Amino acid sequence: MDTAQQTLLPTYDYRRGAGPTLVFLHYWGGSARTWDFVVDRLAGRDVLTVDFRGWSRSSALPGPYTLGQLADDTLSVLADAGVTDYVLVGHSMGGKVAQLVAATRPAGLRGMVLVGSGPAKPAAQVTPEYQQALAHAYDSAESVAGARDHVLTATELPEPVKAQIVTDSMTVTDAARTEWPLHGIAQDITEHTRVVSVPVLVVAGEHDQVEPVDVLRDNLVPYLSDPDFMVIPHTGHLIPLESPADLVDTITAFAPAT
Repeated sequence: MDTAQQTLLPTYDYRRGAGPTLVFLHYWGGSARTWDFVVDRLAGRDVLTVDFRGWSRSSALPGPYTLGQLADDTLSVLADAGVTDYVLVGHSMGGKVAQLVAATRPAGLRGMVLVGSGPAKPAAQVTPEYQQALAHAYDSAESVAGARDHVLTATELPEPVKAQIVTDSMTVTDAARTEWPLHGIAQDITEHTRVVSVPVLVVAGEHDQVEPVDVLRDNLVPYLSDPDFMVIPHTGHLIPLESPADLVDTITAFAPAT
């Protein structure tokens, strides 16, 4: 897999194979490697994963770290990689970024898979008090572990994966870490999501506490013009790490190799 880094462009990994390219966008606290269990099961597929601005290998990039900037970065990465036929796969915060990318109706976009995605319309639980508390979820390794074990997951993960979650959640600039809870999570993007013109599959985790099934049904699906909806059983919010095989089956059924 080729790794690319240019000035002011997020670091990304691009593995060539059969298309359309699957473009993976990570959650708040994640990185490109959040998708490793998924990508490893997609042998022969054209895949691209990216570290968002401010996170992991892209942590040295300057702000802003807004959803709009992350969407612009995604389009710049696609242009840099020469990707012209693709499906966006966005998880949580990455799903909200994917909606903004798709709203620009870029040439080459075939569809979108939104995995435990941030909804177009913020959920009722996203109050200023909730946002302030969330902004401190990744203050320390201990707080990350607590969020991981009691909020983010519904299954027991291997110790190396649990350690990876902590490392990824801590490898971030302060401004990027707080941008999502203080601003992005509360941003209403319904006017953008309504203009998405490609097929969309919304994937929910049965026991997701972060973006519950009902929130995705009520606050995301109604704003999409051509949505399908499915629930992966037994999993929590970290679907790419908890249920990668089920997620791969779902993605490949939606976007088979050509």
